[in-house]
Amino acid sequence: MKDVRYTQLADVLVSYSLNVQKDESVLIDAMDMSYEIISELVQAVTAKGGHAFVKTSSSKVVRALYLYGSLKTFEIMAETDLAFMKQMQGYISLRNYDNSFEFCDVPAEKMMLIRKIMRSVIDWRVKRTKWCVVRWPSSSMAQAASMSTEAFEDFYFKVCTMDYRRMSESSKALVALMQKTDKVRLVGPGETDLTFSIKGIPMLSATGQNNLPDGEVFTAPVRDSANGVICYNTPSLYEGKKYENIRLRFEKGRIVEATASDTQAINSIFDTDEGARYVGEFAIGLNPHITDGMCDILFDEKITGSIHFTPGSSYDDASNGNVSSIHWDLVMIQTPKYGGGKIYFDDVLVRDNGLFVIDALKPLNP
Repeated sequence: MKDVRYTQLADVLVSYSLNVQKDESVLIDAMDMSYEIISELVQAVTAKGGHAFVKTSSSKVVRALYLYGSLKTFEIMAETDLAFMKQMQGYISLRNYDNSFEFCDVPAEKMMLIRKIMRSVIDWRVKRTKWCVVRWPSSSMAQAASMSTEAFEDFYFKVCTMDYRRMSESSKALVALMQKTDKVRLVGPGETDLTFSIKGIPMLSATGQNNLPDGEVFTAPVRDSANGVICYNTPSLYEGKKYENIRLRFEKGRIVEATASDTQAINSIFDTDEGARYVGEFAIGLNPHITDGMCDILFDEKITGSIHFTPGSSYDDASNGNVSSIHWDLVMIQTPKYGGGKIYFDDVLVRDNGLFVIDALKPLNP
C-alpha cells in the first residue's frame, strides 16, 4: 500500500524547498534508499515540468572506495561529477544510514584529501543550484533518539512536513533584531562564557529550503571577534567518528585550545587549513518538535533552545570572509534539561534557559 507520507514529503521538497520550475533539471542523489520515495520525487519533479535524474549508491560501497580507491579515482570523479552538476538547476540529497559509523575506520588523512578533491563539486552545488539535504528514518536513527522505529518514523514525517511557511514568517522578528545587534554573549553549561560580534554580517532564516528538518536563524561572527570558552553538550559525528565533551577556547576569533573525547583527532581536524580554526557560522535553533540530541547534525542543529557555533567556512550569503574545507556544526543546548544557558544581544537578555524572553520573539517558543 502506498504511504501517503512519502507523497507529502516529496511535495514539500519539490514544491516548497526547491520550488521546481518548468524545464529545470533536478538530480536526486540517494544513498541506501528504497525505490518508493525516489519514485515519488521523480513523479513530483515531472509533474512540475522538470526533468528528474537519479544517482543511487551504497554506503558500504562508498566506504570501500574511501578505503581502497586511489586519489586518481576521486580526481576523475570530481571532474565528471562537476560536469554533470553544471547541467542541474536543483539537487536533492537523500541519505539512509543504517550505520552512522560506516566510515569511522577510513583514515582521517585520506578523508581530508578526498574532501579537498571533491570540494569543487560541492561548491558548485551549494552556490549554483537550489538544493536540499534530507536524512531518511532508519532503525539506527530511532535508536540514537531512544525511540521505537515506528515512533521515530512518525516524529520524522511530523518535523519534515510541518508548516515551514509559518515558521518563516515567525522568524522574521529574530532576523530583524539580529540585524541591529553588535555584541553577542553566550553563557551555558560548564565553563561556557563566549562573546563575539555579528555586526555587519547578513542574517538569514533557514526554514525548509536547504534542509529537512529545518528551523534556525543564522549568521556568522566577525572573523576575529570571538573570545572566551564554549563547551558543547551535544555529541557530534564527523566523518564517521563520534566526538563528545568538546571544549573550545577562542582568542581573537581563533581556536587556541581544543579538547574532546579524542583531543588529538579533533585538533587534526582543526589543523586541516587556516580557516578551520576560525568560525564560519553562528545560529539559533528553532524547531519546536526537536528537543533532544541524537548525534545527527541535520536534526541536532535545529533543536529548540540550542545554538550552534561552527568552526570552518562561512556561507556566501552570510559571509565573514572565512574559507575552509570544513564546516562543522557543533551544538550547545541551553534548555534546563541540558544545564540551561543565556543569550545576550548587546548586554540585553534575549533567551533564558532555551526560551525567548522578548515579547516580539515569544511566538518562536515551543
